[in-house]
Amino acid sequence: PIQPRLGVVDGVGAGVAVAALPGEAKYTACGACHGANGGGGVGPQLSGQTAEYIVNRLNQYKAGEKVGSQSNMMWAQAGGLSDTDIQDLAEYVTTF
Repeated sequence: PIQPRLGVVDGVGAGVAVAALPGEAKYTACGACHGANGGGGVGPQLSGQTAEYIVNRLNQYKAGEKVGSQSNMMWAQAGGLSDTDIQDLAEYVTTF
C-alpha cells in the first residue's frame, strides 16, 4: 500500500500528503547500477519487469545463486534485504 509522506512540493503546500512507495528510499542504492528510473547502465534494465520477476531474481541472488554474469555483484546487495524489502523494491520498480 502507498504510504503518505508529508512534504513541500515546489516550495508550496507544506503539510500536503505526497504518495511514496516504501521501496523508493531502498532503491537509491540500486539506481547506481540500474539507473534512477530502472533504465539500466552497469546493471540490466529493470523498468518493464514484473514485481514477480524482481522478487524471484532478488531471492535467487539472496540465496547465492548464479543467474547471470554479474551475479557476484548482486549477492551482497540482495543478502542484506528482508522479504519485506524485496517486496517493497519490486513494487517500486513496477512504477517505472
